[in-house]
Amino acid sequence: MADTEKTIQVTILGSGTCVPSLRRSSCAVLIETSGQKLLMDAGAGTIHRLLEAGTSIFDISYIFFSHFHPDHTSELASFLFATKYPDSHLRKIPLTLVAGKGFTSFLKGLGKAYGSWIKPNPELLSIVEMDILKPDSLDCGLFTVDTRPAAHNPESISYRINAPSGYSVVYSGDTDYSKKLKALAASANILICDCSHPDSLKVKGHLCPSLAGRIAADAKVHRLVLTHFYPECDRFDIEKECRKTYNGSLVIAEDLMRL
Repeated sequence: MADTEKTIQVTILGSGTCVPSLRRSSCAVLIETSGQKLLMDAGAGTIHRLLEAGTSIFDISYIFFSHFHPDHTSELASFLFATKYPDSHLRKIPLTLVAGKGFTSFLKGLGKAYGSWIKPNPELLSIVEMDILKPDSLDCGLFTVDTRPAAHNPESISYRINAPSGYSVVYSGDTDYSKKLKALAASANILICDCSHPDSLKVKGHLCPSLAGRIAADAKVHRLVLTHFYPECDRFDIEKECRKTYNGSLVIAEDLMRL
């Protein structure tokens, strides 16, 4: 997709988890639309991957967190600290942090650990907490965001980014099978979906290939992108397992992959 004013460009920054891997960094996705650059989650390695993708932290205007687990939030402290170095004037555009209820308390906890080192100019930082019990929406001016509760942690939510042209990207975050995700992803151009374990090793709170495929098929998404792979996924044919339930366009995510 060449024109991000009209469409949406997606770069997978991290396709893995908190398990150390030279192949896959922790969860993070860069979305570019309407002239803005957005982050979906910020696990370890996000800042480095952003640079590899040709993007500075000072270009990011929004970070959307699916939940508070470290493989989705651990780079936040580093991100805020780097924003202050060497001069706070390096950030010229406001940064908005979006997450489920409880995020303000989570951020205060980080503040107790790191103090003023992670407190950027308050005029350039704002926080938005989304509803974790029912559908919610956010008007960001040049694009809109819809959310639904996700079947993972109490604060977990999934996101749908809607460009003015009608293009849309859904980011599931960590989730188990959920009709709410299916509704959120209805007719989306891209569904970036949790696929933590192969079918035979599925665990509660996460999707496996065939269940992710079922959601994508029922929602009639245009393209399904599977991500958030634990190392055992590399020993299985994830695409073949997903094809049990889904026959549409399918991508197995890798770090720095562009869509």
